[in-house]
Parts: sequence; C-alpha cells; structure tokens
Amino acid sequence: MAQFQPGHVHIMRTALNSNDYSYELNINYEVAQDPREGRGIEFRMHGSIEGKPVDEKFFLTKDQVLPSFLSITTRKAQSYLPEGKKFESLGSPHKLYDAMFEDIRAKLDVKSGDPIKPEHLQ
Repeated sequence: MAQFQPGHVHIMRTALNSNDYSYELNINYEVAQDPREGRGIEFRMHGSIEGKPVDEKFFLTKDQVLPSFLSITTRKAQSYLPEGKKFESLGSPHKLYDAMFEDIRAKLDVKSGDPIKPEHLQ
C-alpha cells in the first residue's frame, strides 16, 4: 500500500516469507530554512520496520534534495534491518515518488540549471 499527499507519503509492506521484511512508514516533508545552509526540505520518516520503531529527521538543502532524498531515506531505513537483509530502494516500486519529486520541486521552485554548491558534491 502506498499513498501520496503533498507533504506526506505513507508506504506499507508485508513480508512474504522469512527472508523478506515488513514496514510501515510515513515520510513527512516541508520547506525549512537552515541558518547556515539556506532553504531546503526538512524530512521526518517515522513508523516501523520489522516491528522496530523508526523516527528519523534530516534536512537537505535545495541543491541536495532532488538528487538525494530517496537514497538517503533508503539508507536510513536500511539501518533498521537485521544484518543480511537488504532494504529495497523506497522509490523503486512506487510511482508516488514521481509526485513527491514534483511536489518538492514546486515547493522549492527548483529549475533545471539551478546552481549547486561545490561542497555538496563531495
């Protein structure tokens, strides 16, 4: 199950066998201003993975958010799985991330060719 509303994504997955895993996650996001980094998106991923509570917050600047938000969210989710299990990319099975991408792009007024800070490329 997956649902999208501007500023919020809810995804749920039930394990199919003992090698699989379950999760139910909400990803909330909103425009925020960091005093040092400037404008960006504040994310909060909360819910559960394999019955383990999840509550992660992170901020990505305007020039980091669109190329990175799914990989960072997936990496954070991976840290909740037992060793040996691999978390799929959160974006792979859900077209709702296209809507999320476009929503973030509109909220931050991101345009092709916008500058990227060189220190964010490292």
